[in-house]
Amino acid sequence: MSLSKKYILWFAQEHVEFRQAEFNSLMKLFNIQHIDYINDNKPFWVIEFPDDAVALQYASRSIALRAILKLWSHGKNYETFHKNLNHFIEQNQAHLSSLFTKETSFKITVETYNKHLSQKEKIERIESLDYLPLKGCVDLQLPNVEWWYAEFWGLDPTNVPDKPEDIFFGQWLANGQRHLIKEISLKNRKFIGNTSMDAQLSLLMANQALVKPGDLVFDPFVGTGSLLVSAAKFGGYVLGADIDFMMLHARARPSRITQRVRDKDESVRANLEQYNCSDRYLDVVIADFSNTLWRNDLKFDSIITDPPYGIREATEKIETKHNKTEIKNSANLHYPSTSRYALHHLYQDLLMFASMHLKLGGRLVFWLPFCSLFRNDYTDDIIPQHVSLTLISNSEQILMGRTSRRLLTYEKHVESNHFVYDKVILHPTLTLDFRERYFESDDVSRSEKRMHRAKQREKGRLEALKRGKVITDGRSFKCTMNRQRFKEIEENN
Repeated sequence: MSLSKKYILWFAQEHVEFRQAEFNSLMKLFNIQHIDYINDNKPFWVIEFPDDAVALQYASRSIALRAILKLWSHGKNYETFHKNLNHFIEQNQAHLSSLFTKETSFKITVETYNKHLSQKEKIERIESLDYLPLKGCVDLQLPNVEWWYAEFWGLDPTNVPDKPEDIFFGQWLANGQRHLIKEISLKNRKFIGNTSMDAQLSLLMANQALVKPGDLVFDPFVGTGSLLVSAAKFGGYVLGADIDFMMLHARARPSRITQRVRDKDESVRANLEQYNCSDRYLDVVIADFSNTLWRNDLKFDSIITDPPYGIREATEKIETKHNKTEIKNSANLHYPSTSRYALHHLYQDLLMFASMHLKLGGRLVFWLPFCSLFRNDYTDDIIPQHVSLTLISNSEQILMGRTSRRLLTYEKHVESNHFVYDKVILHPTLTLDFRERYFESDDVSRSEKRMHRAKQREKGRLEALKRGKVITDGRSFKCTMNRQRFKEIEENN
C-alpha cells in the first residue's frame, strides 16, 4: 500500500440515489482520474486518487461527502485490520515520522454506522491501537493531526450483524461542503414559495450540471430562484424566467404560516443578495416558455430547472387566439389569458430548447415526475430522448405513496440547428396527464386499493413479529384506557 494514494470517502447516508451521479459529475468537472474499490450504497467508499491535491479538489465541491480520509488500513475483521495497519506503519516509517513527534498533538475519533458504541467501548477501540508510535499530547479542540477509526455494521438496522463488516482507519484530510445545506436553508431564506427546491437537492443539481465560475446558467421555470442560488454559490452567472407574474413580483400568498403578507423587498434578487451572490445575478424575466423569446445564437453552459407538475403549481402557457386584442395605448393594460401547458408538450419544448441553446458539452438537469399504483411499473423507456442529448444520469427521489420523481441529467453531444420536434422521442406514458394520474393513477377500484393496503399492513405486521416486536391493537388499547379513566372518576366521586 503506497502513501497518499487510497482514500476513504465517508458519505452522508441521505439521498443515496444521487451519490454516484454527483461523484461522476465532479470527476468530469475536475478531470480527475481515479480507481474505485467500493461504489455501492455503503457510506464508506475506498477510492484511489493521484494525490492529496486532487482529493481536496473533489472535497471542495461535494455535497454528499461528509469527510475524506487518507486510508491507512481496511479490514473485514479485527485481526486483518490490525495486521494491515501495523504493516502500513512499518512500510512508511520515513514518511510518517513527522506525524509522531513530541510537538505534534493528535486526536482519534471513533465513528460507527448502524451500531451505537458506549464511551467505554470507544475507549477500548482506541486502546487497541496502542502500537501506534504516538509521542505528542492529545488535543481534542485543535489537533495538528486527526485520525478516524470507523466501523461499518451493515445497512439494515433490524438485522445488525454480530461483528462489523468493514473496519477503517485513516488520517482526516478535509470535510465535504455539507455546511452549504444549512447556509442556504429555506428556513432562513428571504423569498420562498410552495415549491421552492430543497437546499441539498438544488446543490446536487448544480454539481450535476457542472457549474463552475463564469458559467452562464438558466432556469426557465425559476419560481423563487432556489436553483439560481445554488448555481451562484458555485460561481455561475444566473438568469431565470417564469410565466407567474404574481410570484416573481412577490404578490402571491405567502408560503410561511406565520406570514400574513409578503414583504415589499422579497424577490429572487433579494435571495442572491442574502447569500452575497448579487454580483452573479443577471435578471429574471416574465416569459412564456412555450413561446420562446430568446435569440437563436444565445448559448448557456447549463440549464437547471424544476418544471411545475400541475399539483401545487399550475402548468400554464399563454393561450393562442385567432382574434387578437388590439392595444391602442399603453394606458390600457392587457393581461393575456392562459391555458393548461400539457407536461408532455412542456418536456418536448424543454429538450428542444436545450438542444438549441446549450453549448456543446453543456448540461440540462431537470425533474420528471412519475405516478403509478406500483412504483415498479417504471421502465427506462419512459425517459424522454433527443438525438442531440445524451442521458448521463437518472436518479429517483420517492415523494409519497405511489409518487416519485426522477432527476435527469443530459449532455449535449452534437449541435442542433433546426427546431424539429421529431428529434424528441416521448413514451406514450408521458402523454397522459400527470395531474389525473396523481389523483386517479389507474383503473383499480377503491376496494382493490384498500385490499392492497391491508395486505401491505399484514405483511409489515408479520415482519415485525419475526423481529420480536410486540404488536398491540391500538383501538382496543385506547378503549381500555378510557374505561380505566372513567372508573377512576366514578371512584373519586
